[in-house]
Amino acid sequence: MKKYLAPLAIVSFLLMSSASTFAQCKEWKWPEEPEQKAKAEEKVSLYDDYRKNNEFVKAKPHINWLLTNTPNLNTSIYINGAEIYQKLASAEKDAAKKNVLVDSLLLIHDLRIKNCGEEASVTNRKALAAVAFWANETGKEKYVLDLMDQAFKLNGNNVLDGTILPYMQVIKINKLKLKNLSDDDVLTRYDLVQSTLDAKIKVASSQGKQDLVTRYKGWKEDVDKILIGIITINCDFVRTNLGPKFKKNPTDIGMAKKIFAFMLQDKCTDDPLWMEAAEAILKEEKDYGISKNLGIRYLSMENFSKANEMFAIALETAPGNSEKADVLIYKGSIEARKGSKTAARDLYRQALAADGNKKEAYEKIGDLYYGSFSDCAKKDNMAEDRLVYLAAYDMYQRAGEGKKMAMAKDQFPSKEDIFLVNWSAGDTQRVGCWINETVTVRTRD
Repeated sequence: MKKYLAPLAIVSFLLMSSASTFAQCKEWKWPEEPEQKAKAEEKVSLYDDYRKNNEFVKAKPHINWLLTNTPNLNTSIYINGAEIYQKLASAEKDAAKKNVLVDSLLLIHDLRIKNCGEEASVTNRKALAAVAFWANETGKEKYVLDLMDQAFKLNGNNVLDGTILPYMQVIKINKLKLKNLSDDDVLTRYDLVQSTLDAKIKVASSQGKQDLVTRYKGWKEDVDKILIGIITINCDFVRTNLGPKFKKNPTDIGMAKKIFAFMLQDKCTDDPLWMEAAEAILKEEKDYGISKNLGIRYLSMENFSKANEMFAIALETAPGNSEKADVLIYKGSIEARKGSKTAARDLYRQALAADGNKKEAYEKIGDLYYGSFSDCAKKDNMAEDRLVYLAAYDMYQRAGEGKKMAMAKDQFPSKEDIFLVNWSAGDTQRVGCWINETVTVRTRD
């Protein structure tokens, strides 16, 4: 098979000119002439036997004959022909010979489109074949990028999964090696990749395929990492390049997601632009991570109403009990800051009920108890008033907080304090006030 590397424009013309004559090759279409039919049957048998035995060099002339003389025979000659040339190219050590084989491999995909149709899916496979051999091959980088662009254009959200991350790598090679792409060119393609992954996540979620959802979300993170290696993405970049676009079209969720992700990564979540982007996303789709992060930000600003609004969404969309417990702890912190200690403790207890490993909740309850001396002290006797510190110590102990345990112990009643009320170490006493806990009497000395 002759060496072949058509420019993309020529390939497009070839495909367009043959569109009206596409013949589906699902059924076998043997030559009508008996002698030619017998020859074709022989060639099919020979190439397929050699292929199955991994004797691809011997299979090559027979598949070539079929592609040349019986182009409408069956789709399998293109599928198997591509396999044969893929194996031959992979095994070839000589660079020039390898390129000849890759040329032929890509031509097989073009011939399949010309004779059998299926332009979108076959172009996708052609692009993947080109990436495998020529992604970083000098002089071929732009050609591969054009093929990948075409694969995404023709297939949309149905582009093969294996195309996604290689596409970003090809973009990186063209940007950094050839310097033939602007930042906007890169971002346009990045948007396409992320929107494709979003669509795939939506479909996988609707089908209950959680493993796919997890995989696609991981790829979204990988795509972000690749982008950061291509262009400098920081908060100044976002404000300058993405902020004006978002302000012009605040319903552009794709833009809002980029702003949210990049500003979160560069740790400038105090920027109003980040918060506007986050809220714009939540208006369209509830999301645990976004609502949780936004709730934390509002909590730091002491905007408790908005924080609770965000945490309510996070609680609703939490993927598991551990995440629910995290949100309940944040909600407890809101009540604690408001001075609603009973409500805060209830939320911390709910967090522990959701996930008993969240020891932080015990620490938070301990803090509430420790800070209740002034609220609960009757000032009749020091022993009773200091029981709050015993309750705090018990919570710190459950949390494994050694320093705070020591701090609480320093505030225990003294031996003299308990002697004056006729108590003994080891007795149990009820802590009154809002705490209403039973503790074992201990002293600091």
